[in-house]
Amino acid sequence: MDDTSDNRKVINFCEQYRHAVEEKNVGMLIKLASPHYFEDGGNTNAEDDIDYDGLKDYLTSQFLKTTGIRYEIKYRQVTPTEKNQIFVDYTYSASYKMPGAKGDEWHHTIAENRLVLVPEGDTYKILAGM
Repeated sequence: MDDTSDNRKVINFCEQYRHAVEEKNVGMLIKLASPHYFEDGGNTNAEDDIDYDGLKDYLTSQFLKTTGIRYEIKYRQVTPTEKNQIFVDYTYSASYKMPGAKGDEWHHTIAENRLVLVPEGDTYKILAGM
């Protein structure tokens, strides 16, 4: 990834997102999301699609059940598109503690992801990928 002022601005925004996840800052996560947010779950099953209202519901219910979060991101590529969107491709490592049958249980995930951003004023909004 090239070290340009535009890329640094995008990464700084994404770091706000990452910190909000770790801090379980639901208000900030909702603020960072576009009102046009839509996630199709990466498949054709409409049952796991989530829009802005569904994201708010998830953040204020399931997400808040976590009792600890560690979220690390390795940014791979920032790609502006012709549709005035920015793709941020990254690998994340997430560790989170959730209530389970034997008390709080740690879960670990390492995966690839893409945030889709749209410019808004001098910042961005997340259109997909949270």
